[in-house]
Amino acid sequence: MVFVSGCASPPRPGTASPRLGDEIVVAGTFIHTGTPVVLWFDPGGYDAYRIERRFVTHEHASWEASQGRLASPHRFGHRRIGGEVLPPHEATVEVLGGVIDQFVLHYDVCGTSRRCFQVLHDIRGLSVHFLLDIDGTIYQTLDVKERAWHATIANDRSVGIEIAHIGAYPPGRASPLDAWYARDGGGWRITIPDDQGDGGVRTAGFVGRPRSDGFVTGEIHGQRLIQPDFTAEQYRALAHLLAALHGSLPEIRLEAPRGPDGRVLTRALTPDEWASFKGVLGHFHVQTNKIDPGPAFDWEWVLGESRRLAGRKR
Repeated sequence: MVFVSGCASPPRPGTASPRLGDEIVVAGTFIHTGTPVVLWFDPGGYDAYRIERRFVTHEHASWEASQGRLASPHRFGHRRIGGEVLPPHEATVEVLGGVIDQFVLHYDVCGTSRRCFQVLHDIRGLSVHFLLDIDGTIYQTLDVKERAWHATIANDRSVGIEIAHIGAYPPGRASPLDAWYARDGGGWRITIPDDQGDGGVRTAGFVGRPRSDGFVTGEIHGQRLIQPDFTAEQYRALAHLLAALHGSLPEIRLEAPRGPDGRVLTRALTPDEWASFKGVLGHFHVQTNKIDPGPAFDWEWVLGESRRLAGRKR
């Protein structure tokens, strides 16, 4: 008689452990998103842990060569609970689930994720957890357990993302929009300036187009602004990321701040509103001097799709 064991054989030492290429990292744990993700340690990734500058020659990249240009060799810190630092070894997924309850949306005013990381890391000495490029590729630069420097008072309790987009501007004034958008037979398209080459966009030959044809006009903080829409690829990827984060950090609710009429607020929250809110915020909800992600951002689609993916009802 032959007995067959139900236990799988352990992998042989030296065997590669496969990944699907859709994983984000939350407290050292791989979490699937269902959309392409490039991690900071992947080829072509953007690493906010490195103290060296990324986009300069080797002899100018070190911290010693950067002093005077940057205030600190580090671009992030440790999260805090009630003013006390959360030790990194205690920052488990379960603990973070009681700490992180906001997701802050930015647009980068750089147009591409490569340029955004260059500005944040090499020039400003700041950080953000995720970058979302025009082709929908998500780049994670830090484990979510880290306190990225992206949204002032929200840093301790939030995850941040910079969405590649050149921005929103008052109508009738000079702006970069003319340099970044042109019209062809397919409608409006993104035209990365020649001095940026292909912009570092991961999808070869990608032509980025605003999801809605035509520019959107709306108000943030009572200021009238005009803005092209984000790409369909960005919206889809963002919804997947939100659903994945909500699955690991359920206090990030799949909702945005709303007024009595049920519409998403277009102003900064009061201190009391901000303190009690759990969910998805625009940078402008946190700070009165910010307008991102702008009037074109489709809150209802992103929130609705992320709920669908997460199997949640409103």
